[in-house]
Amino acid sequence: MPNQFIGVLGSGTMGGGIAQVAAQARFTVILYDVSADMLTKAVAQIDAQMKRAVEKGRVTKKDAQGVMKRISTTANLADLAPCSCVIEAAPEVLDLKQSLFQQLDRIVSADCILATNTSTLSITQIGAGSAHPVRVVGMHFFNPPPLLPLVEVIGGNATSEATIAATLDLARQMGKAPVRVRDVPGFIVNRVARPFYLEGMRILADGTADHATIDKLVRGGGNFKMGPFELMDLIGLDINYAASHSVYNAFFQEPRFRPSLLQKRMVESGRLGRKSGKGWYDYNE
Repeated sequence: MPNQFIGVLGSGTMGGGIAQVAAQARFTVILYDVSADMLTKAVAQIDAQMKRAVEKGRVTKKDAQGVMKRISTTANLADLAPCSCVIEAAPEVLDLKQSLFQQLDRIVSADCILATNTSTLSITQIGAGSAHPVRVVGMHFFNPPPLLPLVEVIGGNATSEATIAATLDLARQMGKAPVRVRDVPGFIVNRVARPFYLEGMRILADGTADHATIDKLVRGGGNFKMGPFELMDLIGLDINYAASHSVYNAFFQEPRFRPSLLQKRMVESGRLGRKSGKGWYDYNE
């Protein structure tokens, strides 16, 4: 759908990936972030991804250049005014997401969809901060967005059926496989994934095996592409830890969802995974 503007809030791993997906689907993308450095890094990362795709013969050089031309960046939220959909990929902080949507209420048109890429927070709660909660919807992509086809589409208590239908259609236009999900803690994938990470960290804390051995066994014995520690490093330990807290609290401190002290210490020490150079593994070597 050429000339349709898609806004993306946040230029981290998820935001940059979503921007790439939208641009590859021939949408005009406006990527927003408060940090100019983050925007520069995000565009460079997308450019590097597209060049690798050209080298592997997945896309033509002309198509790759077209993707980059369809992405612009801004640190001014008002520049998102022409968007028909804005996808928020900011940190998992409820107040921040509500504030962004409240600001967007005064900027975008009345029929613009406000989608959140939250992995664990309630869509109903996020929408409650908007003057028009009928247009607030969950659109949860998976990391890395350019490669993984699944998108969870979640309606809050006030989300209209028209908004949900339009979001499902948008995901399909982006080449994704959307699944409609109820607004429950962790939705489907993150609720299932919590024990994957947490049990791995319990085994590590018990001294049964080190993290590299656990990852190796999960890959070899379970046929997973990545073990829990490798996947935490890819996602970011801070993001994963925040998701664990969100699900734990949403289920009224259900013991099986209790976050790990090991992960808390890793986040406190700044070992966040690939993005910081060190996590469970050292990426500076």
